[in-house]
Amino acid sequence: MEKIWIAQYDKNVDAEISDNIAPSLLDIFEASFAEFSTKTAFINMGHQITFADLDGLSAQFAAYLQNSGLQKGDSVAVMMPNLLQYPVALFGILRAGMTVVNVNPMYTPRELQHQLSDAKVKTIILLENFADTLSKVISNTELENVVLTSVGDMLPAPKRWLVNFAVKYIKKMVPTYNLKSAIRFNDALLQGKSPSYIRPEVGANDIAFLQYTGGTTGVSKGAMLSHRNMVSNLEQVAGNLKIAVSPGAMVVTALPLYHIFALTSNCLTFFKSGSPNLLITDPRDMPGFVAELKKYPFAVITGVNTLFNGLLNTPGFAGLDFSHFMFGLGGGMAVQQPVASKWHSVTGKVLIEGYGLTECSPIVSVNPFNLTEYKGSIGLPLPSTDIKLIDDDGNQVAIGESGELYVKGPQVMVGYLGRPQETNDILREGWLATGDIAKMDEQGFLYIVDRKKDMILVSGFNVFPNEIEEVAAMHEGVFEAAAVGIAHDVSGEVVKLFVVKKDPNLSKEDVIKHCKSLLTGYKVPKIVEFIDELPKSNAGKILRRELRDKISE
Repeated sequence: MEKIWIAQYDKNVDAEISDNIAPSLLDIFEASFAEFSTKTAFINMGHQITFADLDGLSAQFAAYLQNSGLQKGDSVAVMMPNLLQYPVALFGILRAGMTVVNVNPMYTPRELQHQLSDAKVKTIILLENFADTLSKVISNTELENVVLTSVGDMLPAPKRWLVNFAVKYIKKMVPTYNLKSAIRFNDALLQGKSPSYIRPEVGANDIAFLQYTGGTTGVSKGAMLSHRNMVSNLEQVAGNLKIAVSPGAMVVTALPLYHIFALTSNCLTFFKSGSPNLLITDPRDMPGFVAELKKYPFAVITGVNTLFNGLLNTPGFAGLDFSHFMFGLGGGMAVQQPVASKWHSVTGKVLIEGYGLTECSPIVSVNPFNLTEYKGSIGLPLPSTDIKLIDDDGNQVAIGESGELYVKGPQVMVGYLGRPQETNDILREGWLATGDIAKMDEQGFLYIVDRKKDMILVSGFNVFPNEIEEVAAMHEGVFEAAAVGIAHDVSGEVVKLFVVKKDPNLSKEDVIKHCKSLLTGYKVPKIVEFIDELPKSNAGKILRRELRDKISE
């Protein structure tokens, strides 16, 4: 496909990234440590650490790992929410020449055992709140070292003691566990002071992250993301970021750092540019989230549609000081037009949408940061990125027509760990088949129609859940909605809509009537079920599969 989108690039953004980029993430870290040493790198729970602080602490943690029996390239897992310990551990693992395995803290024992075993993890750093889960499966893994931390461990005394006491004994958030050989995080840092850190030789092809993703079928798979993948993706977004964000602008990180979106778009991208990162430990506590935002001159907020919608419906958000705010960046799921419109009216800034997936490190496309209004597009492909749209017969579709999105570029993963067949299924002659249905307009802007696997087939017509959900969300009585297909004797499938009410008086008939006024007949939900809360991942993405499973029970 001809790269027609390049004509829409800002004049200061190159069509291709340079071949002369940093060999590894370590080189990027070291450059930022030197250039921004006195500036704030991360903030959490009212405490901040500078680039110099992170340099010293992560070097100590790297030295601990290097002297704990591990070798270059070994897998080290991190299992905790957004705390200051996270970047210390993350940077320490990478600086030791090892591979980061990000773990969702809410995993069940079965899910945790699978990931630790599949990645052959040798060491895990985890918040003690989740130690009980590990204790149930540790004997079935290859773990050699366990590093435990408490919520307040990186805070200064006496706040550290007070926070840890409250979490354990007042809120009772730390279940009983049995991990006798574990070492405390702060003790590991002390051990890392001597002997000192030795920088390993890390190259572009070394694996930086094993980032696990469910994909469309089967068990969770580890996407192997090399240092070149990650460095390339940072370079691909650097041009647009320089144009849109003032030096030192603060980014708000509410999505968990173990999620690839926050990892790249927030942690690594803004660290590279010398900006402070405000870590939100529990974004589900919306009043607490808003209270935290009130304290800081934030410039950028990244998130998913459900997070933005939640903020807009939280008292106090509309009254925040948005004088420093530059833009919100949405990804992970479709940004709905009603949410984007309200966001613009409240903040005065456009909610910009991008697109990515774990297998692409993750960013594939993003809208120009200088948009003046919501476009409904996932933006333009990044520099050095090729895309094509393929129909069911394997042919490229014309401009304006829908097809499966294929991606090629330096950000595309090496493959799935230990799964050659699954790798071959998704990587086809260098092209990654995303499983997403998209179309492109005459200017090169991409539009996601929907996930191929979520498509509903009604009497031979394709129905895309995103469209139904967006229309439902336009009703003032609807807080959130999710559409799935259910079997039907006549039409094959019909649309069922799960709705979270904003107005307690909202009826099912109200929802159907509203949808009938805006949708073609076969798209209108035939069944509406009210639900207290939609199932979501920790990143806030609606889990339609769980809703389908709920129907089949």
